[in-house]
Amino acid sequence: QVQVVESGGGLVQAGGSLRLSCTAPGLTFDDHVMGWFRQAPGKEREGVSCVSRSGDNTKYADSVKGRFTISRDNAKNTLYLQMNSLKPEDTAMYYCAAHRTRLGGCTVIVGLYNYWGQGTQVTVSS
Repeated sequence: QVQVVESGGGLVQAGGSLRLSCTAPGLTFDDHVMGWFRQAPGKEREGVSCVSRSGDNTKYADSVKGRFTISRDNAKNTLYLQMNSLKPEDTAMYYCAAHRTRLGGCTVIVGLYNYWGQGTQVTVSS
């Protein structure tokens, strides 16, 4: 049974940094595109970033470009999201998700992702 487990969230002041991690026991990790999504109260879930199966291709939401970096370590079956220069508007529940595909590249279309974690809360104070 596939599980997706996020960690690393917390409370940080504006301008600070956090590093999120995601592991997926039971998942054939390098068969899956991996993505980070977030959902703030009263808002729809939105794509933050994704990384291709090999790690060579990444995409970012305009709101996080230049501040967030996604990476993956296929040998460790782990996905990361380094978040720098955090802003109060980054406050949300952050979710890791997996999308099985044979294609290269990646996308942050929510509906394409098959496996989701329970989320980790990120709160940025002003």
